[in-house]
Amino acid sequence: LPGDSQSLLGIGICVHLWGPWPAYHPLLHRRTTIWTHRVRFLEEQALPRWAAFTIWNAGKQGRRLYRSLTASSQRKVVAFCDVDENKIRKGFYCHEDSQERPKPRIPILHFRAARPPFVICVKLDLTGGAFEDNLRSLHLQEGQDFLHFS
Repeated sequence: LPGDSQSLLGIGICVHLWGPWPAYHPLLHRRTTIWTHRVRFLEEQALPRWAAFTIWNAGKQGRRLYRSLTASSQRKVVAFCDVDENKIRKGFYCHEDSQERPKPRIPILHFRAARPPFVICVKLDLTGGAFEDNLRSLHLQEGQDFLHFS
């Protein structure tokens, strides 16, 4: 993605909340709004270039991204990938809230078995370099083969 658009996808938010619920509720609303804008930007600027893609992270953030996508973007998701053997052993993610019948079941693969392009929902610097080493081992080009969305 060109210029400043790429930085929008990499927005990281750290919010410390103190006090009673009503005092910090607007901050949570803003964080949700920022997420929604980032997803829409991803769908309008990056995903149209790809016929299909893999979400790298079958955990909370990857599933949240999938559920936040429009139905047409969800249909482009061919798999989730991860390194967690428990998630891989489960074999798929079933989107229970979907109105589709049968409910979508997206495969969960080991990252080495998955195919780019990837939308990466893994926070950097949290794995002691293991994630970065795994990504580097695939010899991919950022912006073409993968985008960070974390």
